[in-house]
Amino acid sequence: MKNILFITADQWRAECLSTLGHLVQTPNLDALASEGVLFKQHYANAVPCGPSRASLHTGMYLQNHRSGTNGTPLDARHTNWALESRAHGYDPALFGYTDTANDPRAFDPSHEFMKTYEGPLPGIKPVIMMGTYPDAWAEWLGQQGFEIPDPNWKFYTEKKPATEFEEGGRTAAPLAVPKELHDTYFMVDRTVEYIEKQSDTPWIVHLSLLRPHPPWVAPEPYNALYPPETLMDFNRQTDRDTEADLHPFVRTFLNKPYYGAPPDDKKTARLKASYYGLMTEVDHNLGRLFDYLKSSGQWNNTLIVFTSDHGEQIGDHWLIGKLGFFDESYRIPLIVRAPDAALTQGKVIDAFTENVDIMPTMLDWLGIDIPQQCDGKSLMPIVRHGEVPTNWRDEAHWEYDFRDVVDGEKMESDLGLTQHQCTLNVIRDEHYKYVHFTNLPPLFFDLKKDPGELINVAEDPAYLPKVLEYAQKMLSWRMNHDEQTLTHIALTEEGVVERPAERY
Repeated sequence: MKNILFITADQWRAECLSTLGHLVQTPNLDALASEGVLFKQHYANAVPCGPSRASLHTGMYLQNHRSGTNGTPLDARHTNWALESRAHGYDPALFGYTDTANDPRAFDPSHEFMKTYEGPLPGIKPVIMMGTYPDAWAEWLGQQGFEIPDPNWKFYTEKKPATEFEEGGRTAAPLAVPKELHDTYFMVDRTVEYIEKQSDTPWIVHLSLLRPHPPWVAPEPYNALYPPETLMDFNRQTDRDTEADLHPFVRTFLNKPYYGAPPDDKKTARLKASYYGLMTEVDHNLGRLFDYLKSSGQWNNTLIVFTSDHGEQIGDHWLIGKLGFFDESYRIPLIVRAPDAALTQGKVIDAFTENVDIMPTMLDWLGIDIPQQCDGKSLMPIVRHGEVPTNWRDEAHWEYDFRDVVDGEKMESDLGLTQHQCTLNVIRDEHYKYVHFTNLPPLFFDLKKDPGELINVAEDPAYLPKVLEYAQKMLSWRMNHDEQTLTHIALTEEGVVERPAERY
């Protein structure tokens, strides 16, 4: 019997694991990595949540699935890991959210899915849906005696009386809801209850946790684990104007209300303290889930995948949120623990991996054919043997579609772009990073000399040959990954002929 526990923790930066030497304490994820494989150079393929998860769930680059923003519909013709596993007898269950904007051609305009980008992935069975409005959690809190606020998302933000760090306090103010009733605790409890009911039936559970995504308000004691006064260091230029000089895109987003970091560094440090605290809370609750799998005898027949949809700027480059091209927004953790891969336990892999590899990996472990649409490749050969195949990718790739269909006219005017020109592509290897904008100047970083991505050398004569080389590499990569669902098929006098081919 083969089970899959597929965990995403929203907005988790790659370095934030104590096994990597980071100050955030993650003992249970560290233990998982010691029994599995940790991928150190793992990247999301898009931001924000919707487009990133579209790549995660379909195995496709944004250039092919085209669900570019939160709310851009995901074409119903694309399959995904849930549909594929369901076709082979599984009943994949969702605890959380997939942020899928469903195809309006498949629904009546009045359907509830047509009013949100937080719909469920086709093929998955929503058991507990969570999102902007945490209805299931709020209803449960009401049963515990809490008065349900209007709107119920205020459960995410209401704090106990306390002085915030930037106002003279020593820590971040704690959430009013206690840790044993918090949304992460609630989600793990519901997941355990569901698995308990499966008896001897193979199961697939996608546990999609909100944390450490904002609002950054942690319950006690997690609000006070990481003193804000120790978190005042940021990867950035000396001031906002100098940062803005890097590129017109950066200047524009620094001036957007949601993306510019608070003017008071103490507030940003307080937010970071809560961000880190929420990570440790997630880790502690995953420990409870892992303990249950062990005590119930399911640990040794369950594939566990832990990753995120994207990272977080949290003050770096004077920014907040996930956006643009910086590593902070795209580099994320990945741990894969397969019970049939004992020889590679504790292995750390430095090769470039991407979220498009997750769907092929899970299907491969189940023995299900990987659809031709997938741009990613299965990680199971690496997980089982600890060696990277010779034809593996040499760099990471991602895309950002920063158009705003509803309110984007001012940004387009400020940047001199049309709606369809609000896109960028990135190719990044160990040494260099090239950022191509559709109709703005490119960026080029020498990561050996400038790991913080503070100095654009795209116009430096000494780097011009490299800039051209990486622009050509990006073009070749995009051409090699054009949508290929039917391109390996030919209709002949003898009938249909198929010849699938590797893409790398």
